[in-house]
Amino acid sequence: MYKIDIEEKTLHFKQPAGTSRGVYTTRHSYYLTLSNEEEKPGVKGIGECATLPDLSCDTMSSDAEYEKTLRAFCQMFEQMGSIPYEMMRPYPSMLFGLESALAQYQTGGSSALFDTPFGRGEEGITINGLVWMGTFEEMYARLEEKLKQGFHCVKLKIGAIDFEKELDLVKHIREAFTKEQIELRVDANGGFTPEYAMARLEALAKYDIHSIEQPIKQHQWPKMAELCRNSPLPIALDEELIGVNMKGMKEALLDTIRPAYIILKPSLHGGMFGSKEWIDLAKERGIGSWITSALESNVGLNAIAHFCAKTYGPAITMPQGLGTGQLFTDNIEMPLEIKGDKLWYNTK
Repeated sequence: MYKIDIEEKTLHFKQPAGTSRGVYTTRHSYYLTLSNEEEKPGVKGIGECATLPDLSCDTMSSDAEYEKTLRAFCQMFEQMGSIPYEMMRPYPSMLFGLESALAQYQTGGSSALFDTPFGRGEEGITINGLVWMGTFEEMYARLEEKLKQGFHCVKLKIGAIDFEKELDLVKHIREAFTKEQIELRVDANGGFTPEYAMARLEALAKYDIHSIEQPIKQHQWPKMAELCRNSPLPIALDEELIGVNMKGMKEALLDTIRPAYIILKPSLHGGMFGSKEWIDLAKERGIGSWITSALESNVGLNAIAHFCAKTYGPAITMPQGLGTGQLFTDNIEMPLEIKGDKLWYNTK
């Protein structure tokens, strides 16, 4: 008989994490521990369920309501012995935690969730360095730090300070480094207005930018489709995918907007199940993709990294967004290590 225990935990950021939805200082998570003493005595699988307020489609009005819904799905799993995927489509953070716990349980309790070169410690996953929003000086200092650490792909979060200053920062970077030396991605987090977006994309395009994430706010499909058609910069969708959980809706979004890329965060975009569906549908349409973590603890980051290795590997060429494991003062230990611009799973 399966049994799932649920434990609440609040993690504390080392530095406030500025996002398009405000600044986070803590992260409230639920950890699932799955076991079945009759089938595999002593074996446990752990998964992380956490929403980002004002961003996740399964954020609820209270923690009590979220926990009650999560508990109901866990009880359903205990009785059925399988994940009710179709029923859980609207609850990506819960689905991701349950999938992660089950994957670890199925490996006999190993945190190497899938058998891949990454999971065997033979291959690292190339990742981008993330420069958080801040003042010009703060962002430039953070960028220099990332370059010192050995990153060759850097993502800048823009939209927090004056656009001209952000453009100046991009110009500064390009004066010092060619596109061959540093691949630059920018994330506008929906910060541009539709009337000014094209002018801003044209201004950024002068500096050999790899791609821009979510230039305008989501739920403006005709305007986003027009931008994707005419943009001098490849556009990647991120927030646009949140809450689009049914397969038919995913197909409609991709066929209408036709972005260059989509970016998948399993805890926001349908768990592993829903993210893989997005990736497959995009691939059918010639749309690229990569996977990113979303401020999870090392438990969630570990699951995302192994899912990424299974989905794209071996030899992942495009840098992934998997570097958030160093964010918390009270993180949970996992055998993950960043060396240069690669994330490694330590098997020793």
